[in-house]
Amino acid sequence: MSVPIGDSELQEIETRAQAATPGPWYVRFLDDDAAANLVAISTVPDVGEGKRWPAWNGSEMVAATLVQFPRPYVAGPDDRWDENATFIAHARSDVPRLLAEIRRLRTLLENTHRDDADDDRSK
Repeated sequence: MSVPIGDSELQEIETRAQAATPGPWYVRFLDDDAAANLVAISTVPDVGEGKRWPAWNGSEMVAATLVQFPRPYVAGPDDRWDENATFIAHARSDVPRLLAEIRRLRTLLENTHRDDADDDRSK
C-alpha cells in the first residue's frame, strides 16, 4: 500500500530535483581505452558515433551505469545498464513534471471540496 506524500516531502523531492544538474539529460554510449564500454547519462545528446575518449568531454557526464575494461567495474546488479541509464536520464524531466501534476491535482481536489462545501452551506 502506498503511503501518502505530504507537502513537506513533496518539497524535499522538489529541492533535490532543483539542486541536480540542469536538464535535459541523455543516454550516451561511449568508448575508450580505459573503459571499453561506457553507458553514461550526459547533458549532451548521443549522436550515434560511439565516440572514443578524448573525443568526448567528461564534464558533460552526469552519471554512468556501465564502465568496463577489461571487465565491468561499474555495471549494476542485473546488467540493466541501458534501462537504468534511460530511467535516470528521463527522471531529470519526469520528476519536475510529476511534481507539477501532483500540485495541479491537489489544487483541483481542494477547489472541488471547497465548491462542494459551499454548495452544502447554500442549501
